[in-house]
Amino acid sequence: MIIFDKNTPVLLLVFNRPELTMQVFNKVKQAAPKYLYVAADGPRNEIEEKACERVRSIFDKIDWDCELKTLFREKNLGCGMAVTTGIEWFFNDVDKGIVLEDDCMPDNSFFGFCSEMLNYYQNDNRIGHISGSNFQDKQKRGDGSYYYSSLTHVWGWASWKRVWKDYDYNISTFNMFDTSFDAFPAHAPFAANWRNIFANVAQGKINTWDYQYAYLNLIKGYKTIMPNVNLIKNIGFDGNGTHTSADHPLVVQSIESITLIEHPKLFVQDVAADLYTQNKEFTNNLPKKNLLSVTWKKVKSYIKNAK
Repeated sequence: MIIFDKNTPVLLLVFNRPELTMQVFNKVKQAAPKYLYVAADGPRNEIEEKACERVRSIFDKIDWDCELKTLFREKNLGCGMAVTTGIEWFFNDVDKGIVLEDDCMPDNSFFGFCSEMLNYYQNDNRIGHISGSNFQDKQKRGDGSYYYSSLTHVWGWASWKRVWKDYDYNISTFNMFDTSFDAFPAHAPFAANWRNIFANVAQGKINTWDYQYAYLNLIKGYKTIMPNVNLIKNIGFDGNGTHTSADHPLVVQSIESITLIEHPKLFVQDVAADLYTQNKEFTNNLPKKNLLSVTWKKVKSYIKNAK
């Protein structure tokens, strides 16, 4: 059985959705972390003021042994800066921690999984990110309870100050980045997609924070801990989310529990798993069989040329 280390700090990123926030808060309440951080963006208009107030009042309901710290914005910063500065505030105060947004509903075992992985890989600079999401459609990858990935899923995650300290909202090094992605076998077949995303971020055309984080993990060569079951259900597909819609290619409706940690025998990125996820994300409207065949031909070519 996985035990949650209650000394592991938890950050909740919230805004104007009280119903969703309450559902996630109730899961946090069951985990009962000793240290809870809440960062809330400010309302965009008078209509949103009441919703934002309702969200913030939820945290008056803490009834367990908990040290609460809040960062409640009076003015609206927008998705990109609100989340970025909230996470910066968190990691300025803690060395490691768990991060949840208001629409990321975790399984109870998510907290124990994250705290165990945070402790186990605390001083392992090969690992930069711990994800709670799994988009493999129940396919088990490798011989452990989790596998190694080069993707950065942020629907429920955990990391360390040692990683976040290098986060760059403007990804100012993109002009020096090898946009062929030849060094990244799982990304190379989708280079055009990633090149467009990162270029738009660098030019300030996308109001977000997570692509910058994915870029950080990529250029640093960090690997992600990816559970072999899905521990997070995104409940924000109601039309009110900034970046979520009902036809999102990575929608996962079911969550499972993880009860035992078995570490992989080899430290090797699962390229096949990363390809599978990106096929869904970038080309979900095309036949997966044909795409996987074409993709593997490309990947084998990249690997062969790299040797």
